[in-house]
Amino acid sequence: MSARIASIAAVLLAFTASTALAQTKDTLTIDLPGDAATLDPHLQWNTDSYTIYRNIFDNLLTRDASGEIVPQIAKSWKYLDDKTIEFQIRDDVTFQDGSKLTAEDVAFSINRIIDPKLKSPQLSQFDQIEKAEATSPTTVKMTTKSPYPALLAQLVKLSIVPKAYVEKVGDQEFNLKPLGSGPYKMVNWQKGIQTELQAYDNYWRAKPPFENVVFRAVPDVSTRIADLKTGKADLIRDVPPDQTASVDGDSNSQVLSVPTERVGYMFINAEAGPTKDVRVRQAIAYAIDRDALIQSLLEGYGALVNIVGAKPVFGYTDKVQGYSYDPEKAKELIKAAGAEGAKVEFLTSPAYNRAMVEAIQQMVNEVGLNVEISSSDQATFLKRRQGDPANAGGLALGAWSCACQDADGIIFPLFRSGSIWAKYKNETYDALVDKARTILDEDERLKLYEQAYEILREDVPGMGLYQAYALYGASKKLKWQPTANESMFVMDMGWQQ
Repeated sequence: MSARIASIAAVLLAFTASTALAQTKDTLTIDLPGDAATLDPHLQWNTDSYTIYRNIFDNLLTRDASGEIVPQIAKSWKYLDDKTIEFQIRDDVTFQDGSKLTAEDVAFSINRIIDPKLKSPQLSQFDQIEKAEATSPTTVKMTTKSPYPALLAQLVKLSIVPKAYVEKVGDQEFNLKPLGSGPYKMVNWQKGIQTELQAYDNYWRAKPPFENVVFRAVPDVSTRIADLKTGKADLIRDVPPDQTASVDGDSNSQVLSVPTERVGYMFINAEAGPTKDVRVRQAIAYAIDRDALIQSLLEGYGALVNIVGAKPVFGYTDKVQGYSYDPEKAKELIKAAGAEGAKVEFLTSPAYNRAMVEAIQQMVNEVGLNVEISSSDQATFLKRRQGDPANAGGLALGAWSCACQDADGIIFPLFRSGSIWAKYKNETYDALVDKARTILDEDERLKLYEQAYEILREDVPGMGLYQAYALYGASKKLKWQPTANESMFVMDMGWQQ
């Protein structure tokens, strides 16, 4: 009898120990460089906004850890012809108010983001879609203006919103009080401070791993790192490369890194100010020592690119030559343009590496321009960067990812005339990227993008600097493997006591 009791006790002890090991904490705290600019997933798509609202909403499609496009709200799809695709929608999904998600919500979401009245900064990435209609409670038929090879890649970013709720409260209220079908619902948004999410108990996929998630806006990187080391934060984004040793050296912290599809690039305004002169833009390209930036400031967490694109992206080419570091050539061009001492405003925000901004400022100043840094919060930065050319600054550092791994989601929105991001117009370039998004032949598309990149090299409305690596600091108890598309899905995380 005593042996049996001892055996039972041992089993109970082992069960208790394994249960304790599997227990999770109640609240996961994440420090971001900035606050969300919006929580409406059909508006801004900057990283801090996306990081938060992607946990509130489900998307039509998504990517798995290997980067493959896989179902989410759409469980399957098929092409009816080159311009028509039909999606079968899950019938077991509810929004966070308990209402059922149907094909009507999917069609509404598609038609909403392509409606010019919404003025979505994402419009250029969806504007090949002509319309969507629900043909049954679980079927959506989508029509494109032409064959569109990047369609599924773009739809990876399309969040599904509730038609009835959005129509009831309006766009402004929806932004303040978003409602989705994702694993977490928004319970409090203190603008500029933090956003609090709570697990949605009826989430269709599985039980969310944490009851609460708090995203805090912490612009100062030293504060983010201190928060991590002291346990005030469990995960932080944008660890500077020169701080990785400090994080890894802490007994309770770890660095998580992954090469991404994101490209670090320099925006150069081709429609206003001194940079309107192509010689000034070319001079700036010659003035920037990209190798030095990568080695000294990124410390190996980045790879040199000659175009605004990275290797995981369809359309990437290594055939287009970059600008060599040639400050003497830069000085000659500045002098030829009569731009010596010309003032150039460099827009930035806490979301961008300040040391890199200042290094580029110094490099460009050394060849004869007068670069002045203008820093603001991210929302103001985006408003100016996306606004009128005269108020968009002469320079701005960018870190662009479309999460679509297709050049159509990169150089089309950044440089195609008419885009809110573009401060540049070249009709030949426009024709090339327009054609590239309307043909299904991959080889032909690659040729068109190579030609488009050659034009960008000559005109320099922007220049590629490096393929970015995502760098996170995390508690050693956090179990998570970041991916190339930088999706900070809390559902993919866990906690080990």
